[in-house]
Amino acid sequence: MRAPRYGAAATHQRQREWNKVSGEATGGAELMSAAQALSLPADAYGNDANVEMMWAMKAYQHAEIYFNLISSVDPRYLRLTKEDDLIYMEFRRRFSDMKVDVLDPEELKSESAKLKWRPFCMQFETMVEDFNYGTLLRLDCSKDYLEENTIFATRIQFFAIEIARNREGYNTQLFERSAKSKGDNVNVNQQKVEAAANTEELAKGRNTAHTQLMGDREPVDT
Repeated sequence: MRAPRYGAAATHQRQREWNKVSGEATGGAELMSAAQALSLPADAYGNDANVEMMWAMKAYQHAEIYFNLISSVDPRYLRLTKEDDLIYMEFRRRFSDMKVDVLDPEELKSESAKLKWRPFCMQFETMVEDFNYGTLLRLDCSKDYLEENTIFATRIQFFAIEIARNREGYNTQLFERSAKSKGDNVNVNQQKVEAAANTEELAKGRNTAHTQLMGDREPVDT
């Protein structure tokens, strides 16, 4: 996946594409059909090759758009969901020592890790659309979605780790490398303005989500 050069209009279009494929906006008929099919329990699929292909296409589309996005816009100013603040807060509360630049697969896949991840993930069942979709996640955030650098995770795990990578500056190297390779003059201050323009609207959803998550029940301890 290689990111082309984007101006302001193209960057906004890329953000809209990300919102669409990540479930933040209504997608087309094909994506809706895929979502309905892929929402079934895993044991309902059997060995249906069509469903496997549909899942693979959706997962790859999600990964491709995301990689292009973080290669063309400074990731520190991106918002992946309306609940970014909550996801990041809860992730770092429960996984304070977890390295996110280069992941250890055991911290996602081992039995002990699954027990720790489950209560975190279930907090967002009704807040993040398709929170348990199978999603492609990079092990080393400095690299592309190569076969040896990709594992499967749930979508809420993807959001938690990628939001942390963005906020903690680990994904910025991709953006800087992409810009340098094209000789772009990147206007970071303009990106700050564009990112801030959505703050008020996103804050409303975030405050509602915070009340829903923290006001009605105690946090689930692992």
